[in-house]
Amino acid sequence: TIWVFEVRRADGQYDGRAAVKLLKRGMDSAAVLQRFAQERQALARLSHPHIARLLDAGAERVRVVELAEPLLNWARAGLTPELARLASDPRVELVAGDIAEEVDGTWDAILLDVDNGPSFLIHDHNHRVYAEDFLRTGLRALTDGGRLVIWCETESPELAATLERIADTVELISVPVTRQGRSFDYALYRAHPSTEGHP
Repeated sequence: TIWVFEVRRADGQYDGRAAVKLLKRGMDSAAVLQRFAQERQALARLSHPHIARLLDAGAERVRVVELAEPLLNWARAGLTPELARLASDPRVELVAGDIAEEVDGTWDAILLDVDNGPSFLIHDHNHRVYAEDFLRTGLRALTDGGRLVIWCETESPELAATLERIADTVELISVPVTRQGRSFDYALYRAHPSTEGHP
């Protein structure tokens, strides 16, 4: 049995609808999971106004790497409901360390949210995270169809140029933000590994 629910946001942040597809417990055989994986991959590649867009396919394992251990302690202490939910999720591993030294294994997605992005660094040593060598490391750690996503406070043409040299495709996603009466755009760079082998 497969259930499909229509859901709406209830927190008032914005008006949005989505469909959530769930498997009945006990129906998660290898064949069914394989079919779901194929459907997920097909939806992820489609872009059409009359076809549902894949927003999230769930996660089996999440590793959060944070240089400042006090921030992890705040999560473990449940300082906010969001942090408490993160720390209590059995799929989540909280790691105190430098992301430049913690990219191991294979991942469907790697999100880099370091400093303010390469164009406005508070700590100079974070520059290496945006250097070509480390970005290649991140792309090599992705599964087929995986994504490397990099958050920046503002657009960074230099970062975009580096990613375009080493990735198959690079997308710039602008995220409108309003804070304390000011409106501005954050920039997300989403890079897809080369389809002809890892760089």
